[in-house]
Amino acid sequence: MTSPERQPLLHDLSVTLAAPTVILSQPDGNLDAAAPGAGVQGLFHADVRAVSLLRVTLRPAGAAFGEHTGEAPPAAEGRSGDESDGDGWLPVVAVMTAADGPGRSRFVGLAQALGDAVPDPTVRVDRRRILNPGLLTEQLTVRSTATTPVHVAVRVEIAGDLAPLEHAKAGLAARYPLQPSAELSSGAGGLSWVDGTVAVAVSAPGATPDAKHSTLTWTLTVQPGESVDLNLAIEITEPDAVVTAADPRPTWERPEVTADDRRLPALVAQSLDDLHSLRMAMAASPGDTFLAAGVPWFFTLFGRDSLWAARMLLPLGTELALGTLRTLAAQQGTRSDPATEEEPGKILHEVRRGVFDDGMGLVLPPVYYGTVDATPLWICLLHDAWRWGLPAEDIEPLLPALTAALGWIDAAAQAGDGFLSYIDHSGTGLANQGWKDSGDAARFADGRLAEAPLALAEVQGYAYEAALAGAALLDAFQLPDGERWRTFAAGLADRFRARFWVSDQQGPYPAMALDGAGRPVDSVASNMGHLLATGILNTDETAAVAARLAAPDMSDAYGLRTMSSTSGGYGPLRYHCGTVWPHDTAIAVTGLARTGHHQAAARLIEGILTAAPAFDYRLPELWGGDARAVTPAPVPYPAACRPQAWSAAAAIALMTAMTGLEPDVPAGRLHLRPTGPLPVGVLAIAGLTLAGEPLDITIDSDGRIESVSACAGLTAEEHSASRA
Repeated sequence: MTSPERQPLLHDLSVTLAAPTVILSQPDGNLDAAAPGAGVQGLFHADVRAVSLLRVTLRPAGAAFGEHTGEAPPAAEGRSGDESDGDGWLPVVAVMTAADGPGRSRFVGLAQALGDAVPDPTVRVDRRRILNPGLLTEQLTVRSTATTPVHVAVRVEIAGDLAPLEHAKAGLAARYPLQPSAELSSGAGGLSWVDGTVAVAVSAPGATPDAKHSTLTWTLTVQPGESVDLNLAIEITEPDAVVTAADPRPTWERPEVTADDRRLPALVAQSLDDLHSLRMAMAASPGDTFLAAGVPWFFTLFGRDSLWAARMLLPLGTELALGTLRTLAAQQGTRSDPATEEEPGKILHEVRRGVFDDGMGLVLPPVYYGTVDATPLWICLLHDAWRWGLPAEDIEPLLPALTAALGWIDAAAQAGDGFLSYIDHSGTGLANQGWKDSGDAARFADGRLAEAPLALAEVQGYAYEAALAGAALLDAFQLPDGERWRTFAAGLADRFRARFWVSDQQGPYPAMALDGAGRPVDSVASNMGHLLATGILNTDETAAVAARLAAPDMSDAYGLRTMSSTSGGYGPLRYHCGTVWPHDTAIAVTGLARTGHHQAAARLIEGILTAAPAFDYRLPELWGGDARAVTPAPVPYPAACRPQAWSAAAAIALMTAMTGLEPDVPAGRLHLRPTGPLPVGVLAIAGLTLAGEPLDITIDSDGRIESVSACAGLTAEEHSASRA
């Protein structure tokens, strides 16, 4: 039996965004959150649905057609007419929907009941949507090629329920809209509604407002060969907002990418558009930009997501990394609180405007720290940003946060029998607190669920990398304990080697976790792919992991499966147990390329590039894990966020992996590791950023570096790829 409270679908909705605002509509541009099967339609501002109904309809105008009488107009002679709503208002029939750049969408529809009675349409409506933070503007252009004047009334139905995001995410019916108030001044019709926290004001020059029916109506005549523009604006204000728009100036440089395989430049271009629109800041620190995790469910600060996305975008500059590091350091834990999972030195999981209650047992406080991996990932980002040229004067103020984060790792390892582990202390938080955070994500090979506390494999790799990264930073900035953290890393690697490795008929591999009893959770899963670039594996272990990732049960989908298709818990549309996540694939590709396993990396890159056109190059959060030989296109996961920050950033990570770039600005070196034959043919990238200066690189189809130009003072050193 299907539950009415399952997550609504959104895979087929049109998305236009400018953080912290997003509109999700039908392909014709309309939205109606109360309609059956509507999914999660709405104009959302942060965690609130400001508009739940926005619909454009029209009908012939004039007394002859019952204007002002309520009489329905007849269908045009020789036509059956379109379905009306009972009082003569007819829909605009959508024929084109397209993204038109960051925060912009275009819709084209036909008014089939208007104009000449000929087979070809003679009246159409173009809808140009422009979204800025807190402001939606739409221009409706009625065009006519009819032989006689077209008299038409255009109506916009608009209403808002101001429902919280969790209400929509739970699949609950739209609330009854708030009663708007109407105003007419200086020729501009308007409607508005407010709940004491969020206010919405709608203006429509030349329109007549009707608060009772919540409509705005224009009456116009369009001459043959001419057009008439109508304008609508919706402004949302939230004085006590937690998140706000980022600085409008670009946060990174936009590179020019060319490749024999044109899918890569198209993917990078769309991804950069989406990343630009996902930029956000905290209201308390509007100068520090980070990336919101995803639309619509995670349209706020998420520690893990924001850190990974910023890390993947380091080749475009360090400004985003700095904003992300500062934002998270400002709310780093200082005390122990089981209700929020806060602990001294811990980096947060997410921030909301209020308590997040999905109505099904998940209740999260406004600032929630239930993540086991954000803290080591914060250290890794700080270190990598330093290597990419983040100036010392920006790093020094963050050193106290670094030492606090290292302190949290130490305390967590001591509490977790030498490993970083987690358990939901509140009983209403996340049962799983790694990136695979759904309740059924951690499974044994036979499909049984693992019980907490859980120590995830990839988190131990992050902690190992963070310990060495922290040691390098402590040494560089003349702080103590560098050697202590190198010793910690060595001990962690030894413990991991002794406890996590298991074997099956295909050979040895790292278990995805240890359960509460210390037993290896032995599903073959993508978690092991995250270990490759951390350094915790030796040469033989790296080769074993690469072989498992390259095997068909993991890699014959459109990217890397989160779980082997032979595991007991596998399902191609199980959120973390068989689907493909682009960021997960990109992390594995980065490790495979860095350790010299180029064919395995190329196979996964090809999977993502094959999937990209099916999503118009806007990679969603995840998609189905069906094999490429079974389905001709990736199967959408219908509740996936789209766009998602780390999915969009994955395009940059895949591109970077193919370049073999590994900078070390503090040491004055740029390491170049040829990656073997590229799956995209010749690749040229102009306008990457290293130490604040442009970096250009060209690689031939065999993976040989043809040219590289970096800033003065750096020595380029070409190496063969390491397998250690």
